[in-house]
Amino acid sequence: MNIQIFGTKKCNGTKKAERFFKERGIKFHYRDLSEKGISPGELENIKRVFSIDELLDKEGRQFKKRNLQYMKYNVEAELLEDALLFKTPLVRNGNQVTLGVEEQIWKEWITND
Repeated sequence: MNIQIFGTKKCNGTKKAERFFKERGIKFHYRDLSEKGISPGELENIKRVFSIDELLDKEGRQFKKRNLQYMKYNVEAELLEDALLFKTPLVRNGNQVTLGVEEQIWKEWITND
C-alpha cells in the first residue's frame, strides 16, 4: 500500500484519516496543504475519480475568505494556485482516491492488499 493523506493540521477529517491508518500500523505519507499544494500531475490522477467541482470546498473558510462565491473563475486553476480550497482529507492509495472520511473504503484497501 502506498497511502498519501492530503489535508491540514486543523482539519478534523484529516486527523481521523491519520488516526485510522496509525491504529492499524499502516505507514502513510502526509502532505500539509497549507505548506505545499498539489501538483498538476497529482490533480490529473485525482480527477480520474472526482470531478473538479467535487474537489472544491465551497463551504470552507478559504473559499469565503477569497469571496469566490461572487466571482467567475477557473476551478482547476484556483485549486492549483491555492490548495486550501480543496475538500479534505484527500486520501490516495495508488490510483484510488477518497474525498472526506471514508473508513469503509480504507478498510477494503487494507483487506485487498
